[in-house]
Amino acid sequence: MLMIRLARGGSKHRPFYHIRAADKRNARDGSYSEQLGYFNPIARGQEKRLVVDRERINTLVAQGAQLSDRVARLIKDDTLGPEEAARRREATLAKHAKRKAAKRTAAASAANAEVS
Repeated sequence: MLMIRLARGGSKHRPFYHIRAADKRNARDGSYSEQLGYFNPIARGQEKRLVVDRERINTLVAQGAQLSDRVARLIKDDTLGPEEAARRREATLAKHAKRKAAKRTAAASAANAEVS
């Protein structure tokens, strides 16, 4: 089965991902049949964050290829527009920060309960 997924590139602490169509059984960074774009999560300034060949992806999906969860989310966010995608990213980061704070509070109260 053909999967459209990310393949990691770049160096340590500087990720860069290629969007590729590959057999599901191949390794993440292994052989692939087509390169369909790229995703640069740390793009700054004039750099493009996401470049995708939508026509080819739609063709492959129509022929039975499956999108990975992350690629599907990237494409969906890209169709929403940069402002909406940025707003959603900020909301997600805030949600994660809230969960982290709740875990810290729970760990501190558990530590205090052990001491008493």
